[in-house]
Amino acid sequence: MRLPEKYVNKMKGLLGDDYDAYESSLNEPLNHALRVNTLKISVEDFLKISPFELNPVPWTDNAFYYDASLFTPSKHPFYYAGLYYLQEPSATLPAATIPIEEGDRVLDICAAPGGKSTELAARLAGSGILVSNDISASRLKALQKNVEAYGVRNVIITCESPERLSEHFGAYFDKILIDAPCSGEGMFRKSTSMVSAWEQNGNEKFAAIQRQILKEVSSMLRPGGTILYSTCTFDPIEDEDQVEYLLSLDKSLKILEIRKHEGFVPGNTDWCHVENPHKELEYTMHLFPHRIKGEGHYVALIGSDEELADDDKRYSGISEYRSKGYREVPEIEEFLSHVSGINRKNLEMGGDKLFLIPDGCPDVKGLRIMRQGVYLGELKKKRFEPSQSFAMILTSEDFDNAISLKSDGNAVSKYLRGETLDTDMIESEGTDVSGVKNGWVLVCVDRFPLGFGKVNNGVIKNKYLPGWRMV
Repeated sequence: MRLPEKYVNKMKGLLGDDYDAYESSLNEPLNHALRVNTLKISVEDFLKISPFELNPVPWTDNAFYYDASLFTPSKHPFYYAGLYYLQEPSATLPAATIPIEEGDRVLDICAAPGGKSTELAARLAGSGILVSNDISASRLKALQKNVEAYGVRNVIITCESPERLSEHFGAYFDKILIDAPCSGEGMFRKSTSMVSAWEQNGNEKFAAIQRQILKEVSSMLRPGGTILYSTCTFDPIEDEDQVEYLLSLDKSLKILEIRKHEGFVPGNTDWCHVENPHKELEYTMHLFPHRIKGEGHYVALIGSDEELADDDKRYSGISEYRSKGYREVPEIEEFLSHVSGINRKNLEMGGDKLFLIPDGCPDVKGLRIMRQGVYLGELKKKRFEPSQSFAMILTSEDFDNAISLKSDGNAVSKYLRGETLDTDMIESEGTDVSGVKNGWVLVCVDRFPLGFGKVNNGVIKNKYLPGWRMV
């Protein structure tokens, strides 16, 4: 791989005798991993049904390496069922490191395409509130799809600048994850185009963006809360220096210790460009591709030691969202009569569209919102059409008319490609279809929902979302 001379000289200064090993690693094959979606299945149960040979990623409880020359998890029906997320191994560290507790209010401020948000949601286990934000509207499409495939109920997806979020929320969040835009030095092996981008942009451009984000984030953290700052780059200007900048904004913030795994390289005060840097920078961690099985990353955990006073109204949070409510509609009522696990008090109508609003949802009026809770479906010509996202929040037991296709059969591939199915063919593959009734049916694979279909005398009309179909 051709590296810019300026970059080579910088990395030699940082790594010293380690540089040759680093440069050699850039010509080695990429490492691949999947992360189990514990909203849908436990790690233990997934390993029992996994069709892939897996080896644990040491710093993440639910991530595993696989051999991409032998397996293609992105083509397996379990991927479409949202049982796992495909993620670069080192990128699993940030969401695994921030100490999420059930009930937390969490902000993922640079969330697209959703790798971190999906894991944050899994760790919240359906409780609390997750605000997943990205300033790029085009990137939010991938975020929305990944969140929906994961079956996340308690998310608000926003498209706002850090300044607007800070103005709106104030000190609202218990935990904030910042996977900051960066120069991408850690991704050179994964994408050689990142080398050209580095030559064009350098580090200072991104350092300025990072400071702007950090300035606003510091005011959105509740006393006693925690911030996780990460980049996929090696330059101290974007790493150690940014941590020092964040600490300078709020004297209650301090660097917290991160568990050091084999191959992790502690943050280095000698690399820092500020006077008298905090010695606790050694608690932050660099991941280099010649030392771990993954690409490059930097992670810092910062906590607030300020206590929340009961009578301190500054930190009481914004008001709770006032739902528009749900009016009973015969067509919707008929469909919901087949569904369990949906709290009626959380339903809301927006025109002809039906939504499931999360408990404790904050008032987000005035923000650019892509999704608030779950879009369940729409009234169309006196009938209710359930959404793809509705199917993905259910289990096979939540819908009284479900059919479970075999993961190694032809029927599931036909369904994922958008083709019509017939029950005779499904039955020939060993699936019991005796209980399947006419009307809406939840189509599953090995009992994990994929989407909806509509049955009429043994023929299943495919309702799988066109944009999600297997190609």
